[in-house]
Amino acid sequence: MDRMAEIEKSSASKGADGQSHAPERPTALGLKGIYYHPVTQVSMLGVVCFTCSGEHTRNAHSLYSYHHFCRLVQCFEWIRRRRTSHSTTSANANAALYAMFAFSAFFAGTINNKLGSRLTLLLGCTGYSLYMGSYLAVNIHPSAGGFVIAAGAILGISAGLLWAAQGSLILAYPTEGQKGRLISIFFAIFNLGGVVGASVSLGQNFHSTSNSVGNGTYICFLVLTLIGLAIPLLMVDPQKMIRTDGTKVAAPRHLSWKIELYGLWVTLRTDPMIVLLFPMFLASNWFPTWQYNDYNGAIFNIQARSLNNLVYWIAQIAGSIMIGTLLDHKNIRRRARAFSGWVVLLGMVFIVHTWGYFYQRQYTRESIPPDAQKMDIHDPGYVGRIWLYIFCGLLGAMWQTTVFWIMGAMSNDPAKLAHFSGLYTSIQSAGAAGVWRADAVKLPYMNVFLSTWILLVAGLLLAFPMLYFRVKNHTGIMDEALARMDDTGNVRSQKLNDAFSGF
Repeated sequence: MDRMAEIEKSSASKGADGQSHAPERPTALGLKGIYYHPVTQVSMLGVVCFTCSGEHTRNAHSLYSYHHFCRLVQCFEWIRRRRTSHSTTSANANAALYAMFAFSAFFAGTINNKLGSRLTLLLGCTGYSLYMGSYLAVNIHPSAGGFVIAAGAILGISAGLLWAAQGSLILAYPTEGQKGRLISIFFAIFNLGGVVGASVSLGQNFHSTSNSVGNGTYICFLVLTLIGLAIPLLMVDPQKMIRTDGTKVAAPRHLSWKIELYGLWVTLRTDPMIVLLFPMFLASNWFPTWQYNDYNGAIFNIQARSLNNLVYWIAQIAGSIMIGTLLDHKNIRRRARAFSGWVVLLGMVFIVHTWGYFYQRQYTRESIPPDAQKMDIHDPGYVGRIWLYIFCGLLGAMWQTTVFWIMGAMSNDPAKLAHFSGLYTSIQSAGAAGVWRADAVKLPYMNVFLSTWILLVAGLLLAFPMLYFRVKNHTGIMDEALARMDDTGNVRSQKLNDAFSGF
């Protein structure tokens, strides 16, 4: 009853445009008010994912990240894969990782709602430190490959937990008119890890001729993940969080495991249009394969790839801020903002892929073998190609930010948002595994490129009716089935809900 009333109150001050018209005010005065502010907490969450989660990268011959495993880990993986001989162990570890990731993420929202977001976040961070430690171990003891594979499987489980908790918090803490802003703040901080990692690799690849990684490198990255592991302990308990309009964030009730699992079914049954977003979820980790492996990794030499990576992650930060600003525009109704974001994404998809098509026609896997002379930053034609890569970064950030914003427009309930985030991450991981396999078996570059283009367009076309019928200018209590579900799993009807409308 109290939880349902909290969610109802969170929208009591909204106008027809879906914005909060109450004046913003901190939850407390002084340093405590700053510490408890949603922006501060989302920024701390961004630092967690800066150090402990992000994009896990690179196979033996190319440069790709398949899922959200740390931006700093991205640099670690890039260095490790190019400078060590554990490619078979890495491939087996990745297989175990993605299989467990797709499975665990599907149920991660249920676990988050049972254990609470802070504990789930903490458990989600542990796998990254273990994974780093496993490569330190195999660097010291080459026969410890089994440890790396086991660590990869554990990381797959923990990553699903981390991203369910992350999605629940960044979508529940802001008011309806601030979700784009806070999502973009999170992704800006998160992608700073990519900027740092790319800067390090750029410096190394311009000046280093070493072909090995010392233990100090592994220890450095291990320490960074341990720092990320400690941050959830310092974050505010979500049950004590108050939004800037004075409404309290409704905390999950920690029901029995049976009821929490049933809650996942209730989420899908009462909000079936989420299924129309599944192709967008799948595409969100499909398109980087062509960008990273089949474009950047295929035609550029090591110096050019490193510079490309740096500007790519800077563009990601800019893209998330740009689309977040549009999605939170105060003078536009929420439904109009949803369609505006859709139009921007569709335009960017066609700009990037029409542009990319003319470059992709010029090379194949056979025409540029791994030992071929690659394009350098001083070569003719490089400027146009790096600009395409910048637009790829913009598109990637805009896509991710918009998907999160759409999920946030469907609900203000952290429990429901945790389920959405878990589904999003699970489908992402499955898509990443599929395209990783396609690239591994040497599917023609053009086939990967066209599949990417088609999937992105299909994802947007299927999302359009979902936006039209499901996204409203304001999310009401009748959109929150989990909030109306009692401790036995029964969902209160409209008539029963009216009894609470005065709270």
